[in-house]
Amino acid sequence: MEFFIANMAPIMFGTLVVFLLLGFPVAFALAANGILYGLIGMELNLFSASLFQALPQRVFGIVSNDTLLAVPFFTLMGLVLERSGMAEDLLETIGQVFGPLRGGLAIAVVLVGAMLAATTGVVSASVISMGLISLPIMLRYGYDRRLASGVIAASGTLSQIIPPSLVLIILADQLGRSIGDMYRAAMVPGFLLAGAYIAYIVLMSLIKPSSAPALPEEARTFREPNGSRGGRSLLVLMLISAASAYLLTQWLEKDTAPVDEKVVLSLLLWGLTAFVIAIVNKVFRLKMLSALAERVTFVMIPPLFLIFLVLGTIFIGIATPTEGGAMGAVGAIVMALIRGRLTLDLLRQAMDTTTKLSCFVVFILVGSTVFGLTFRGVSGDLWVEHLLIGLPGGEWGFLIVVSILTFVLAFFLDFFELAFIIVPLLGPVADKLGIDLIWFGIILAVNMQTSFMHPPFGFALFYLRSVAPKDAYRDKVTGQRIEPVTTGQIYWGSVPFIVIQLAMVAAVMIFPGMVMHYKAGQSTVDPSSVKIEIDTTYGTSIYGDESGDPGAAFK
Repeated sequence: MEFFIANMAPIMFGTLVVFLLLGFPVAFALAANGILYGLIGMELNLFSASLFQALPQRVFGIVSNDTLLAVPFFTLMGLVLERSGMAEDLLETIGQVFGPLRGGLAIAVVLVGAMLAATTGVVSASVISMGLISLPIMLRYGYDRRLASGVIAASGTLSQIIPPSLVLIILADQLGRSIGDMYRAAMVPGFLLAGAYIAYIVLMSLIKPSSAPALPEEARTFREPNGSRGGRSLLVLMLISAASAYLLTQWLEKDTAPVDEKVVLSLLLWGLTAFVIAIVNKVFRLKMLSALAERVTFVMIPPLFLIFLVLGTIFIGIATPTEGGAMGAVGAIVMALIRGRLTLDLLRQAMDTTTKLSCFVVFILVGSTVFGLTFRGVSGDLWVEHLLIGLPGGEWGFLIVVSILTFVLAFFLDFFELAFIIVPLLGPVADKLGIDLIWFGIILAVNMQTSFMHPPFGFALFYLRSVAPKDAYRDKVTGQRIEPVTTGQIYWGSVPFIVIQLAMVAAVMIFPGMVMHYKAGQSTVDPSSVKIEIDTTYGTSIYGDESGDPGAAFK
């Protein structure tokens, strides 16, 4: 019995792991463990029943948490955009821009994945959308099945790290940090990761051209009367818009404005300038722009405006993340309405899925609250702290062990479950070691993104397997027989991208500056320079009465 009492915290954690491996729902496994060991702890007089009097207040705190309101808003926004066909339009348009290049379709998938990540924030929606739309096209034109599968799965996981990622919202809430700061910190790693994917595709197209062929001539739909594709017109439009945006930004903004504000404003003005030029050209039939330039402008600029509406307002400080998510949800519905694709059935499906996901999050939060209350009651937080602080290597030893632990646990647990189980235990230890919690959160986010890709447990691979062709079929366009995509090809295709993602985890750890830039422009105070002086001399009190009677001021 003494051994059980002394080791109740690790036994409790081990029981939770067993429950999860047996397949019990995470929310109920957490709550059941908390209640079971709570009763045992009270029976053994480890703590009193008054400990659980705090439970109703904590549960009320969950449902009244304004930060978590951002989750249903961003989910609804992403689902409306995904079901209204935005991904299909983006893939078709960007595919035509980059299609004539070797590997162009794969590059288009990565770019669309980044844009979907910045508008939807949902991995499953991104992977399934791109798998349904782009995989048949890539197979039609002879792409290597492993490369095509790996690109789609990896690009879909960008929703894990590029704002407005739901993962970042949960991590910020659990670590007690600002969602805006977490979003700023994630921008550089997210887009560097997308750039690394593109670099790998270009390298593969050079080493093995047959694995990533260019679109054939008959598949390039945008042609001008003179036979050109219209790329020059698109380039000129982009340069004029960029120059106008730069000049307007310099005129409107002060030199002391934060860099992220300047970037957001520049992108907004760039898109607005291009959109106005395209509208004027279309209304007055000036024929200054090619069909390709018009298509790119009208398809890509509205999502960019939506990104500004969400992320731009958060970065500039106009709106909180919750307000930004609400504006994004309304903006997505308006975009679907303008495009003539908003139906009651679409709205019902989106709201139904949003409600299910929100309830899922709340149930896990309640379960983790019950578990956490008991776990701290049996000094589990001190056990975790002593276990991790005593690791060799100090801060680096802690980060390496946590990265390995997160990588392994993410094979079996969804990111919501992972964030609610281990982050509350690891966050205080990281803070005590002097690790910046935003930096720590980004390391966890990139790590969990890697686990989405790892065979055979990666969730992104499951999503892609569900939509990839399992049987041979006859292509409707070319009439040729297309062989199925095997599970082994999906798994092997993910391996190079896993290596890239692991390299990004290491890069974020070695070069924290790519994350810590979120502190730029923030006012800081050196605690050692703060001096508090209280005059306690009798008769010269803060009441302003020199009579020496503190109550004289109220007479």
